[in-house]
Amino acid sequence: MKKQIVLIGGGGHCRSIIDVIEQEGKFEIVGIVDKKDSLGLSILGYEIIADDSDLLLLAKQYQYAFIAIGQIKTAELRIKLFTSVELAGFSIPSIISPRAYISNYSSIEKGTIVMHDAVINANSSVGKNCIINSKSLIEHDVKVEDHCHISTGAIINGGSSIGRESFIGSGSVIREGLELNSNSFIKAGSVGK
Repeated sequence: MKKQIVLIGGGGHCRSIIDVIEQEGKFEIVGIVDKKDSLGLSILGYEIIADDSDLLLLAKQYQYAFIAIGQIKTAELRIKLFTSVELAGFSIPSIISPRAYISNYSSIEKGTIVMHDAVINANSSVGKNCIINSKSLIEHDVKVEDHCHISTGAIINGGSSIGRESFIGSGSVIREGLELNSNSFIKAGSVGK
């Protein structure tokens, strides 16, 4: 029997998360939490059932919730929602696409999603509430701290460290051994030296 889960946020990133959750097959999505004026609307067949003010009530009904909003310029909203969901009493799982490759020698913390065709190689760690987006590559011995977004097709080479709340743009390359500070912002197509 699948575990029931509530998604927090109903934008474009939510659509991608729905697809990964359906493919993974571990959770049944019971509904989406979004803005009050969106109540009753649906996203890919899943109804918006509540707004943020209903989190405590929902946590009494459902064990699991997942942050389903994206992150570009700042991780602030994702962090705020992650904290609110934890305080409400939900468990926040990690969600991993069956099309991703995750080394048995790596670790992924709660609230992180690993999208289709992403690779996380040996001895790498990914913190809480991260987005490891489609076709991104986290090479061996990489540390990705909490609340980061590694965008589509980004390459993080071996031994690098990505500071918390950082954004690594689509198609960018981080060279081996590079240490990025917290709140780093790497534009799409950049080469981090």
